[in-house]
Amino acid sequence: MVKSLTPSLRGYRALTILTPLVMIGEAVMEIVIPFVMGDLINYLNDCLDGLDTMQMSQVLLFGGAMLLCAFFSLLCGVLGGKFASTASAGFAKNLRRDMYAKIQTYSFANIDKFSTASLVTRLTTDVTNTQNAFQMCIRMLVRAPVLFIFATVMSYQIHVGLASMFIAAAIVLGIVVAIVLIKVVPYFRTMFKKYDSLNAVVQEDLTAIRVVKSYVRESYEIEKMKHATGEVYEYSVKAEKILNYLMPVIQVVINLTMVLLLFFGGRLIIAGNLQIGDLSKLLSYCAQILTGVIMVAMCLNFISMSRGSVERIAEVLDEKPSLSNPAEPVTEVKDGSVEFDHVDFAYRADAEKNVLSDITFSIRSGETVGIIGGTGSAKTTLVSLIPRLYDVKSGSIKVGGVDVRDYDMEALRNQVAVVLQKNVLFSGSISENLRWGNENATDEEIREAASLAQASEFIRDIPEGFDYDLGQGGVNVSGGQKQRLCIARALLKNPKILIFDDSTSAVDTKTDALIRAGLKKHAPEVTKIIIAQRIASVQESDRIIVMDEGRIVGIGTHEELLKTSDIYREVYESQVKGGDEDAQK
Repeated sequence: MVKSLTPSLRGYRALTILTPLVMIGEAVMEIVIPFVMGDLINYLNDCLDGLDTMQMSQVLLFGGAMLLCAFFSLLCGVLGGKFASTASAGFAKNLRRDMYAKIQTYSFANIDKFSTASLVTRLTTDVTNTQNAFQMCIRMLVRAPVLFIFATVMSYQIHVGLASMFIAAAIVLGIVVAIVLIKVVPYFRTMFKKYDSLNAVVQEDLTAIRVVKSYVRESYEIEKMKHATGEVYEYSVKAEKILNYLMPVIQVVINLTMVLLLFFGGRLIIAGNLQIGDLSKLLSYCAQILTGVIMVAMCLNFISMSRGSVERIAEVLDEKPSLSNPAEPVTEVKDGSVEFDHVDFAYRADAEKNVLSDITFSIRSGETVGIIGGTGSAKTTLVSLIPRLYDVKSGSIKVGGVDVRDYDMEALRNQVAVVLQKNVLFSGSISENLRWGNENATDEEIREAASLAQASEFIRDIPEGFDYDLGQGGVNVSGGQKQRLCIARALLKNPKILIFDDSTSAVDTKTDALIRAGLKKHAPEVTKIIIAQRIASVQESDRIIVMDEGRIVGIGTHEELLKTSDIYREVYESQVKGGDEDAQK
C-alpha cells in the first residue's frame, strides 16, 4: 500500500529525510535544556547551603548554554515545520497528478468499477487526509520516540525508582491509546465511504440542476442531501465521541504521575537522597516522556484516520487498466472498413447474460450505415467496441483489416471520431472546444467544420463569434447548438470512421438532412455510422442495421427492410404513417 504512494515523493525526498533529522535535533536540545537547568539549580542550592562559592561566570555559563540550546531548538523547529509543510504539499500535488494520470489510462470498465463520485473523493478528501498524516508523521513520528527514549535514559541515570514510575504511566497511556484506535478506525473507514455517496448526490444535483428545478424537486433533493450528510455526520460523531475520551484519560494519567513524582521526590529530598535540581530534571523528563506518548498517539490517530484514505488511493494507483496496448502495436489504420465477427460482449466477466450476442456484419470503407433499434437494444454499446472503449468477450472486431486489439489505442482512437449521445462541452470559447478535435486546426478549418455541422449560422449571430465563452458544460447554448458543435469538433479530427450516436436528436429534420448531405459531399471516403431513433436520419444510408435486445435482427437498405423486417416496418409506420393513431389504440 505505502509502496504504491512512494513514487509520488519525487522531488521532495530530500526534504522528507531532512525533516526527521532536524526534528531529532530539536528533541535532543529539549533533553539537554532540563539537564543544564537542573545542574544550575543544584549549583545555586549548594551555594545557598554554603557548600560552594557562587561565581557569576559559572551562572552565566549555565545561562549561555541554555540560551544556545533554546536557539538551536527554535531553529530546528522552524526548519522542521517549513520542510514538512513543503514536502507534504508537494507529495499531495504529485499524488493528485499521478492519480489523475492513472485514471486517464482507465478503460470505461475501470471507471465503472470505481464510479465518478468515488474518484472525485479520492482525488480530494482522501489526498488531503493522506497529506495531513504524512506531515504529522515526518515531523512527530521520529521526534516523539527520540524524546521518549532520551528522556527515559536520562531519568534512569538520575533515579531508577522514580523513572520506573514514568514508564508505568507510559504503558498505561499506550494501552488506552491502542484501545481507542482499535475502536475508532472502523468508523473512519465507513465515514470515507459515505463521503462517496455525499459527493455522488452533490455531483448529480448540480449537473442536473435544471431538471430538478423544472420538475420542482428541490425538496426531494434537499432530503437526499440531508440523508447523505447525516450519514457522514453519524459516523464522524461516533468516531469523535471515542476520541474525546482520549485526552481526559491522558490528562488524568499525566497529572497523577506528576503528583506522585512530587510526593515521592519530595520525601527523597528531605531524606537527602535526591537534590532539588534532580527533581526539576525528573519533572521535565516526566513531561517529555508522557508528551512523547501523546505525540505518538496523535500520529497514530492521524494514521488511523488516513489509513482508509491511503488504501483507497492505493486502489486507484494499483488498478490495472482492463485495456492495454500489445507488445508490438499497429500504429496506422489503413482505411475505415469495420468487421464484426461473432462478437459477444458483457460489461462484467461474470455476467449471466451478454449485452451483445453473436454480432456479425461488415462495413466497407466510406460506406454510410445506419443503426436503429429500441431503447436498450445495445446500439451505443456496439459502436463503443469499434474504438476499443471496451474489449469483446468473444469474437473479434477489425478496423482497416486489423483486429482492434492489435492497434496502438491512441492511433486507433485518433481515426475514430465519436459524437456521443450525451453531448459534452468544456468551459472555454467555441474555438477552444472545437480544437479538442484537432489542437492544430487553423481558423479556416474551424469555420469549415462549423459550416458542415450547420453551426455557422448561430455562431455568426453571437457578437463574440468563435471567441464566445460557452461556460461550464456549454450552459450558454441550446441542446441542438451543443450537438452541432460536438459534430464540428469530431469533423476536425479528419477521422477514417465517424460515429454519430443519436447526435442529431435535438436538431430539426431539415438541419439533420443538411448535416448528412454535407458529410456525403465533403467526406465521401469517411465511414459513417449513424445511430438514430428517427427513420429519416438513416433511411438514405447504404445499409441499415436493425437491433433488438443485443442482437442483429435485420440488415439491408430502407426498401429491403420495409419488406423483410417487422420491427423496422413498425417503427417506420409509427413515425411516418399515423404513429399517433397507433399510440392511441
